[in-house]
Amino acid sequence: MESSSKTKKIGLATLVMMIISSIYGFANTPRAFMQMGYASIIWYILAALVFFLPVSLMLAEYGSSFKEAKGGIYSWLEGSIGEKWAFVGTFIWLAAWIVWLVQTASSFCIPLSSVIFGKDTTSSWHLFGLSSVETLGVIGIVGVLIVTFFSSRGMDAIAKVSTVGGAFNLAVNGLFLIISILILVFNHGHLAQPVSGMSSFIHSPNAQFTTPIAMISFIVYAIFAYGGMETMGGIMDSLDEPEKTFPRGILFATAIIAVGYALTIFMWGFSTNWRHVFGGGQVTLGNVTYVLMGNLGIAFGNAIGVSHHTALLFGSLMTRFTGFSILLAVIGSFFIMTYSPIKSFIMGSDPDLWPEKVTKLNKAGMPAFAMWIQAIVVCVFIFFISFGGSAASKFFTILTNMSNVSTTFPYLFLVGAFPFFKKLKDIDRPFEFFKNKFWTNLIVALCLIVLSGGILFTIIQPILVHQYSTAFWTAIGPIFFGAVALIFYEVSSRKREKKN
Repeated sequence: MESSSKTKKIGLATLVMMIISSIYGFANTPRAFMQMGYASIIWYILAALVFFLPVSLMLAEYGSSFKEAKGGIYSWLEGSIGEKWAFVGTFIWLAAWIVWLVQTASSFCIPLSSVIFGKDTTSSWHLFGLSSVETLGVIGIVGVLIVTFFSSRGMDAIAKVSTVGGAFNLAVNGLFLIISILILVFNHGHLAQPVSGMSSFIHSPNAQFTTPIAMISFIVYAIFAYGGMETMGGIMDSLDEPEKTFPRGILFATAIIAVGYALTIFMWGFSTNWRHVFGGGQVTLGNVTYVLMGNLGIAFGNAIGVSHHTALLFGSLMTRFTGFSILLAVIGSFFIMTYSPIKSFIMGSDPDLWPEKVTKLNKAGMPAFAMWIQAIVVCVFIFFISFGGSAASKFFTILTNMSNVSTTFPYLFLVGAFPFFKKLKDIDRPFEFFKNKFWTNLIVALCLIVLSGGILFTIIQPILVHQYSTAFWTAIGPIFFGAVALIFYEVSSRKREKKN
């Protein structure tokens, strides 16, 4: 523990970069523009106002008051609603992030391919006579082991990588911003996607997003695009003056992310004509970011009057840079998620609930044994999915469906516990935004309605298109993970009682 105290503390700028790297998804903006055009902006602003901002302020209060807590989200919940439900809520959250690690490790080669080849060629990758799926699986496993190795060596490595990821996340936004403005200037203020009064910001050009059901599904997507702030609770004890740095970092990052989403969506219209690019039906949610960034480069070339060949070269360079930026952002997020969720869960809970090895810290102050167990679990899943054929693929689909709402489910615990947190006596509150009891309870109720509605609709939506299996596994996910957590907690609690 002495060595960990000598580790360089994380400052405000690094924290903001880490938050941006973990939450802000540049890829969310072209997807939003593809689905609803300019009309998506109002829903992103609304999601920021009714979900992201109030919840971020709640987390800022939690973090500043529990500044000495090593367990992040677990410690916040335990201090508000008790050990048992803190254990259940955090376990559900951790299970969903482990599924995310599996998904991300299996797919990070796509942006890597875009960097090298200018497009996704992973379907043709082969190593040692393995199929493309098996090859990507092996690369994913190696990636997990490398990230875990460096993450377990201390917060310095995690902070540096995530800072680089956040910086390149901002860089691709900055490049997009500059080139988009230049396109607008050279085109004499003419937008590729015209604005036809307020209707352009209300009605989607996409025929698939004109029904109430589709609109609600997009609102849920916009809300979930702001998820992930709670993972930062796991680094509280690594911050310089956490009672000041954490709330400031959250507020700065919240403003940057919310404004960034709205502004970026609007600026896609500088270079992209919706019907021209999306009318053919060949662009998907998976490749839309690369298509639009490539189109941005071509539009820039056309605007400044270069040859068609040179414009295509600009497009190819933009695609490659985008792939590189997304790759670094994903790696930055992966470093944080490899450490923060498992650390919050293990270090926040009572050590007597776990075998001694699990809670033991290495020289860098990291729960290395627990992190390697997590890495092994992730690698086993990747291996099984990659080499298990169609049955394994179906299993992973089920696992993904089970995690659909599990990442957001703990927000119900965090938001629901907030009024109990406000009632706590003899607690230092260096940062306090919610001071009026009536308005606090009203905002908590609104956030719970928004979250519950989003989760409920995520479960109901597959039923509307007759995908009953997807609906079942989506609903059963948090129930199953919660049941496992309860059983584990009860068994461990009995062992703890006998020990004491």
